Amino acid sequence: MSRLTGWWSGRDSAAKVELYTRWSFHFFMVIEIAAIGLIPIADAGYNPLGTPLGLALTLLVCVHAVLNAVLSSRALDWALDRRDRPVRLATAMTVLTAVASLTVIALRATGVLGDPAVAAAVVTGMITFAVGSLVLCIRRPRRMLYVVPVAALATGVAVVAMGLHPGEALGYAVAITLGGGGLAAACGFSGWLMKIVWELERSRDLKARLAVAEERLRFGRDLHDVMGRNLSVIALKSELAVQLARRERPEAVDQMIEVQRIAQESQREVRDVVRGYREADLRVELEGARGVLGAAGIDCAIDPVPVELPAGVQSVLGWVVRETTTNVLRHGDARTCAISLREKGGSVLLTVRNDGVREGAVMERGSGLAGLRERLAAVDGTLEAGPDGNGTFQVTALVPVPAQGRGAES
Repeated sequence: MSRLTGWWSGRDSAAKVELYTRWSFHFFMVIEIAAIGLIPIADAGYNPLGTPLGLALTLLVCVHAVLNAVLSSRALDWALDRRDRPVRLATAMTVLTAVASLTVIALRATGVLGDPAVAAAVVTGMITFAVGSLVLCIRRPRRMLYVVPVAALATGVAVVAMGLHPGEALGYAVAITLGGGGLAAACGFSGWLMKIVWELERSRDLKARLAVAEERLRFGRDLHDVMGRNLSVIALKSELAVQLARRERPEAVDQMIEVQRIAQESQREVRDVVRGYREADLRVELEGARGVLGAAGIDCAIDPVPVELPAGVQSVLGWVVRETTTNVLRHGDARTCAISLREKGGSVLLTVRNDGVREGAVMERGSGLAGLRERLAAVDGTLEAGPDGNGTFQVTALVPVPAQGRGAES
């Protein structure tokens, strides 16, 4: 079953909206052929079943429907800035619709096409569907509004010019205005909605990247603050020691001893900075997760945390929070994330659950979860990660708490 539904559930929200929109426009082709194309060979009054004229009109509608579907697809690509505006295809669509409509109206006026309902259905149907695809080729909504009135007016004028009754021309114009107006509004809104959804998706990805970049910049600033001054002092004292050594002054040794001391101190400070990231306080990590996920547009809910936990337990759980936060940002299409910490039989259970996981996404290939299992194994803890069957991904870390470290309630 997962293989049958993976083509849909494996896509993110924007891709699902685009797929639904595209196939809706492709289905218009089927509707046009079924609702319009079959009329010339099935109408009981005109009854040209099997005649060359009936088959020709049906073939004409089929060609029009296929071209209309292709134009809609190209226009959607243009709306998403993936290709140039399909000007030639839109021109061919306009010419085909105009020539086909004038031909059918002429057949109706000369009496070759005796049933007026057949002519009205074919003409208004082709123009209505053509208007929907042509609207997708226009960027500004104000210009979209001109397409339907122009098409209705041009059709009415053509009907009158062919010598038909003005009442019949009015019927054509009203039908095109109502049908074409509704379809044009639906198509224009669908194209606009699909573009907005993709823009929101790109904005969300950008927020996640900026949140990660901000954390990296913070680490870079901390490291620069620690090493900048010390490296400058080491460079100056090394240069002084070189000058003293060239003069065979004994003070050169003292300067190099000082350089060695500063280098060792710098090494210790760097280890402290890195340790601050590797063994961060659990509460700091939880607040950091809330801030980073919030900056990425993900609602993060954190339950109360036990007040007292051993330093070793806090360190490894803090690492779990950090790594799972990174996974939420990088994988899936999360909108919400919940982090809870509670006591369970002499152990502490940390649960991180997020939605928006794409089916089939493999999260075990990276080294993140494997590294967490190694860290937890060092304190006799366990880690479980995977989808829970409800469209969410859950990570649970169970860490035993020494007897002297208990007494805190979640």
